[in-house]
Amino acid sequence: MGSVQVADHKVSEEMKDDYSLDRVPREQRKMGWFSITNITFGIATAIFYFQMGSVMALQFGAINAIISSIYAIIVAGILGTFIAYISAKSGMNVNLFSRGGGFGYIGASLTSFIYATNFIMYCAFEGLILVSAVHTFFPALPKWALIIFFGSIVIPLNWFGIKQLDKLQKWSLPILAIFLTITIIISFHTPSVYEGAFWTYMPEGVQIGGQALLLCIGMQHGIMGLTALLSSDYARFLKPKDIKIGSVAIGFIPQIFCFGVMGGLGIWFGVRLGEPNPGVYIVLLLGIGGALFTMLTQLRINVTNIYSSSLSLSNFFENIFKFTPGRRFWVVVTGVCAMALMLGGIVDHLDTAMTFQGVFLLAWAAIIVSDAMIVKKLLKIGPGYYESRQEYLYKWNPVGVISLLISSCLGTIAALGYMGSFLQSTAAFFAAILAAILTVIIAVSTKGKYYSKSLPNDIPKDDYIA
Repeated sequence: MGSVQVADHKVSEEMKDDYSLDRVPREQRKMGWFSITNITFGIATAIFYFQMGSVMALQFGAINAIISSIYAIIVAGILGTFIAYISAKSGMNVNLFSRGGGFGYIGASLTSFIYATNFIMYCAFEGLILVSAVHTFFPALPKWALIIFFGSIVIPLNWFGIKQLDKLQKWSLPILAIFLTITIIISFHTPSVYEGAFWTYMPEGVQIGGQALLLCIGMQHGIMGLTALLSSDYARFLKPKDIKIGSVAIGFIPQIFCFGVMGGLGIWFGVRLGEPNPGVYIVLLLGIGGALFTMLTQLRINVTNIYSSSLSLSNFFENIFKFTPGRRFWVVVTGVCAMALMLGGIVDHLDTAMTFQGVFLLAWAAIIVSDAMIVKKLLKIGPGYYESRQEYLYKWNPVGVISLLISSCLGTIAALGYMGSFLQSTAAFFAAILAAILTVIIAVSTKGKYYSKSLPNDIPKDDYIA
């Protein structure tokens, strides 16, 4: 009987430490920077980055794809480092610290909802890559059945939160590394369809730089904001003594692997094999092993997508509707929504969605960073800490809300081509710069009035960022 109680207690301990609606207490910030960085590798090892690299190289030239990857590492790495630092200092994820970071508690709910839909759509997109790879080998199995099976399996993999994710990513990473090494070796021994060095490949009529490079950068923008913001969901568990090295590691290492290693391999595979779809060329290279490799990478990324989406939905419904069924309820909702998107074919419109979300996410990240580093730290406007509890906050803070609305609207108009070809390809970056400038201007104009309704007295001094 005693052993059963001990086992039940252990399970309940694993289930309760999600902190989806509150800051992680300092005594619960126990994870080292290596463990946190390892969890973020779930997104860094997604085959999606293969596909981006291959498509960019074959359409716009390998060197343009490489330059855009370096740009993505630098910009997303800087944003990710700042966001990881804010998260580790405050013990909050991006949804929570947005409340006291310029948006107000209702304003931040809008960002939480759009953020959640972003992860649901990526979950659907990544899931379809997996379904296509498996269906190639087992065409007798209907795609709808594979969608339901692989869409359902990520739900129990998310049931126990951050600790379960850590174990899953830690144990699967060596297996992934073995598969990846074998894929590279086999590719070396596969005749290349392009005779020159892969980085010299350039489609006919395409030049280095110019419009081709801008189009590559535009593609990178669709995912850069996500990878930077994602770090906050995990950095909040970072040990206080690891904050400095951890923020840089969590901010940059996943970006190096996302855009550098995986994106770079995608460029190499795409040029050598003359095929943009990794779901095709990995299966061609490894056979059934390719389907298993795809399965592993896509499950790793989708447990990360589901986790982040469940946190965002928890925040949104708690704030707007006072509905708090717990994070695991939202894990199920996210999984079901992703399956519905896959079954309904809505993912055929992902290009349009990614354009808007690239603009929105980079603008949001820019507001958070400029609010923390310029408004709070440099100008000393508003409180030097983050608060998420409604009793201390205004519903709306014009600093973040107005900055996001204006920059997202103008960025979307630019992305649709109404401001010329240059801004069309750099719309997300344009929106981010505009958002950062507006954040400072509005904060100075309002003198920080809408940051805090009353001052709490229970926030540890070590959680202050200014």
